[in-house]
Amino acid sequence: MENTLQKKRSAETDLGIFMSQCASDVDRVLEDLIPREDVEPVNLHSAIRWSLFAGGKRMRPAILMAVGQVFDVPREKLLRTSAAIEMIHTYSLIHDDLPAMDNDELRRGRQTSHVKFGEATAILAGDTLQNLAFLTIANDANLTADLRIRLIAEIASASGTPRGMVAGQQMDLEAEGDRNITIKDLEAIHRYKTGAMINVSARSGAFIAGAGDEEITVVGKYAEHLGLLFQITDDILDVTMPTSVLGKTAGKDISAVKATYPALLGLEKARELAEIARRNACVELSALDRDCSLLNEIADFIHSRSF
Repeated sequence: MENTLQKKRSAETDLGIFMSQCASDVDRVLEDLIPREDVEPVNLHSAIRWSLFAGGKRMRPAILMAVGQVFDVPREKLLRTSAAIEMIHTYSLIHDDLPAMDNDELRRGRQTSHVKFGEATAILAGDTLQNLAFLTIANDANLTADLRIRLIAEIASASGTPRGMVAGQQMDLEAEGDRNITIKDLEAIHRYKTGAMINVSARSGAFIAGAGDEEITVVGKYAEHLGLLFQITDDILDVTMPTSVLGKTAGKDISAVKATYPALLGLEKARELAEIARRNACVELSALDRDCSLLNEIADFIHSRSF
């Protein structure tokens, strides 16, 4: 029993070191790419940096880099695409928090962009990050032109419509207050809203590695379950953790009558579904003839947030 616990703690430590290094590397690239706060227009650049450097876990870049590591890709080839994906994620958070969307005043433990800088500047900050993301990939001299085009196309599809993040956000808004929503409806919403960007993060690591079609399919299936797991645990945290821990307003989903897994299934059933998603993600990886322990650990880490 003691030996098992020691192994678990060692794995958690190893993953923590990996996540910390990924965040540090991505932040270094972002610092080089994002204009300083004293560059005009000052208010816009301040708003961008306020949200981008608010202390997020950089989970999507970490997933991309973990897949890259599984396929033995040099980290430098992964960094600019990882930074681009973090820009898109941050832009989506800025826009999601707007009064016209989720109307939230807290994000990552600080004021949301529109509260601090005003709605117009927050919208422009999100717009800028989205455009800078694609420019970052287009200018990545570490990658071939064909690969850059593929990454831009895949990420644009995952972040837009008809089966991407933006489509999922629209579906989520339309589902608010709907008492007749089914588990199938809920999974469709979050496959797009949350899952699409997690999926393309993982597959981008495989694209950059030059992985074969079958390997990319396996990575995509793993990431599909991982995206579901991430959303279920996020829904659980909203009803079980205080604002001080979440860094955003707790209980917001309940007050907005949002479609969530705990609301539809109850807390314990939601936790059971999270465990199934974690297990399914890890099972998919068995089809890869590579050491996937890091990807398994990421699934375990995301699952552990729900307890």
